[in-house]
Amino acid sequence: MDQTEPVEPPGSNGAGPHVGAGPHVGDGPHVFVDDLESPVLRDRDRHHLERVLRLRDGDGLTICDGRGAWRRAVYGPEPRPAGELSVLAPAAPEVTVAFAPVKGDRPEWVVQKLTEIGVDRIIPITCDRSVVRWKGARSANHMERLRRIAIEAGMQSRRVHLPIVEDPASFAEVAARDGVALADRGGDPASLQHPTILVGPEGGWTPAERRSVDHSVGLGPHILRTETAALAAGIMVCSARYWGGLNA
Repeated sequence: MDQTEPVEPPGSNGAGPHVGAGPHVGDGPHVFVDDLESPVLRDRDRHHLERVLRLRDGDGLTICDGRGAWRRAVYGPEPRPAGELSVLAPAAPEVTVAFAPVKGDRPEWVVQKLTEIGVDRIIPITCDRSVVRWKGARSANHMERLRRIAIEAGMQSRRVHLPIVEDPASFAEVAARDGVALADRGGDPASLQHPTILVGPEGGWTPAERRSVDHSVGLGPHILRTETAALAAGIMVCSARYWGGLNA
């Protein structure tokens, strides 16, 4: 599944999406494919469906392009479309969490959980006090793994819009974007006015980094690990968007 910038999903014809409910657990497993008219499963996904979930010919599932379009299908040598195409518009505003990677497999956990809660864009960033700095082939391997984890988490949580997992960027590059706030103790409550939250390394922000961003968001009274802070920031902003959308 290509996780580059999202494009207009098929079926919209430029006239706006058909808005409806997303896949339900009763529809069966959820899987991402490139073509919703002639779907083809990837080997890894087929193995998971057959060996882990024990799916058999004739069982129901849902297929999705990761850009908002999905439909019900029937499992077989390749899935057979069995329902009308639905296209869901992305939630607004886009929620972004940029975090400084840490050692071990914790970045993978961060991407998995941010995907599950509905974050739209995930960015590994390098900060002044970063210990982990991904470069070259090592960076490419990490990013391939993180994007695969995002797809797997999107299948589990039945997302129809996969998050964009960007290549690693510098703090300065992301801090220059609109709607940015630092996750920092003593900051303001999270809000949709600043839907891009930057989470620093375990050594914290430098004075120069703090000066470069006008707004900060507090995540509570305690000192959090980087991965905990990233998840807390994502939950707070996605929750504000969800409840704001329901009450609109």
